[in-house]
Amino acid sequence: MTIKTLKRLDLDKIMETDPAATSRKTVRRTYTGYKALCAYRYAHRLWTKGFKGLALYVSYRVKIKTGVDIHPAAQIGSRVFIDHGVGVVIGETAEVGDDVVMYQGVTLGGTGKETGKRHPTVEDGVMISAGAKVLGAVRIGEGSKIGAGSVVLKDVPPHSTVVGVPGRVVRLDGRRV
Repeated sequence: MTIKTLKRLDLDKIMETDPAATSRKTVRRTYTGYKALCAYRYAHRLWTKGFKGLALYVSYRVKIKTGVDIHPAAQIGSRVFIDHGVGVVIGETAEVGDDVVMYQGVTLGGTGKETGKRHPTVEDGVMISAGAKVLGAVRIGEGSKIGAGSVVLKDVPPHSTVVGVPGRVVRLDGRRV
């Protein structure tokens, strides 16, 4: 997909998801999460074409401007919404699927102990609430929800709800665990 198409799909997701989004023009001008994603898409393209220094510079400038830190090597799908983006960190080997919603202060980071794949994989349709930390090479299953302030250190099955420190599954396929 082209960068233009991905930006349009991200904008569509915001308009569908956020009741405060009154117009596409306002979102494009004022939503820091959207601005950071747009810049990430450009930096990621530079990274994949071998312009790693320039990609890191673009990422650095966007981090200063928006407070959102997305490594240009991360892989992010379409229709992603970062709401109130300040404090969001997405690490180098992180993978984020389609239709994912993240709120302020979310970290998709490493634990500092791994080599190779050391950041989370977030599957399609996941919602990660404010301040949640997902650390290490864990997998967050499709359609799962991560509660605010949770610290996830283990894989999460699809269609689960996780809360607490450390994060534990409290709902699985709509049933209490």
